[in-house]
Amino acid sequence: MSNSTRYTGLIDKYRDHLPVHDDTRIISLGEGNTPLIRLSNVPRMIGKDVDIYVKYEGLNPTGSFKDRGMTMAVTKAVEDGSKAIICASTGNTSAAAAAYAARAGITAFVLIPEGKIAMGKLAQTMMYGAVILQIRGNFDVGMQLVKEVAEEAPVTIVNSINPYRLQGQKTAAFEIVEELGAAPDYHCLPVGNAGNITAHWMGYTESNKDGVSNNVPKMVGYQAAGAAPFMRGAMVDNPETIATAIRIGHPQSWDKAWNVQKESGGWFDELQDSEILEAQKLLAQSEGIFCEPASAASLGGAIRDVRNGKIPEGSKIVCTLTGNGLKDPDTAIAQCKNAAMSTIDATLSDVKRSILENMT
Repeated sequence: MSNSTRYTGLIDKYRDHLPVHDDTRIISLGEGNTPLIRLSNVPRMIGKDVDIYVKYEGLNPTGSFKDRGMTMAVTKAVEDGSKAIICASTGNTSAAAAAYAARAGITAFVLIPEGKIAMGKLAQTMMYGAVILQIRGNFDVGMQLVKEVAEEAPVTIVNSINPYRLQGQKTAAFEIVEELGAAPDYHCLPVGNAGNITAHWMGYTESNKDGVSNNVPKMVGYQAAGAAPFMRGAMVDNPETIATAIRIGHPQSWDKAWNVQKESGGWFDELQDSEILEAQKLLAQSEGIFCEPASAASLGGAIRDVRNGKIPEGSKIVCTLTGNGLKDPDTAIAQCKNAAMSTIDATLSDVKRSILENMT
């Protein structure tokens, strides 16, 4: 097989749309090119004539959409001669930063909130060899510290305030347009730091300007009710939600996200934790797709807005699933305490009886 057919990551694929040079050393793990899956059972279950696709970003190398931005951020940090990167994180950013730093041969420093990070994400960050600083404070406190320390230490910030992060993340919109032949009518995303909704809008507007797509979608952002500054119209000092990836009260892309909502004609909304978990379980059990809780906010919100008519029938909808369900196994297991699991004797009769009982 010719090497030219091998996928080598989103920077190589979209080089003409990204701020890199011919001689730039690309730090890649083969990120991007994630599945766009058309849901077959959920639309039927909600009884509405809509086309719903999920962009499964949980199949990126470290299991989240953060890899799209991190390949760009670390590539540019290395190009600029940086020997270390730093981020504040609720988990996914730290995992991605640690992995790409390892790939580049530089050091990753990550600030995480004590006791507020899902075990899957912490395990990744530790295994990739990052220097982990667990702080007695939430993500927003960590983010402020990162900005302050970067002014006094030789480290490059790789949170979404780094403009190269959004450049990498916009490529998800390129992929969606390529597969659908146009932009969807609505694109639904979970919103925490609000960088991703901003990046997607960048990608869609560029595709439209370049004539690749003749339309742009309405951008819809869903927050957890306990961490919903866009719904409150002001920052939230002590955000709380089971969806740890969007447990952020001071979004770094605040102004940009408001502009996206206005320019696209979309909106923000919020979901209770119970609604988020219900959507996570529904997606897993009806479609075989396992995402982390925060990801499910996009589908849960879309389902509600389809049911109430805010998203009309006949619409084509894309929901971003930002992270893999294996990121937060504890929350998943807690939801399935009543799952059909039993301990039986290792005999043919017991196995046969259990099968028949669970088929009725």
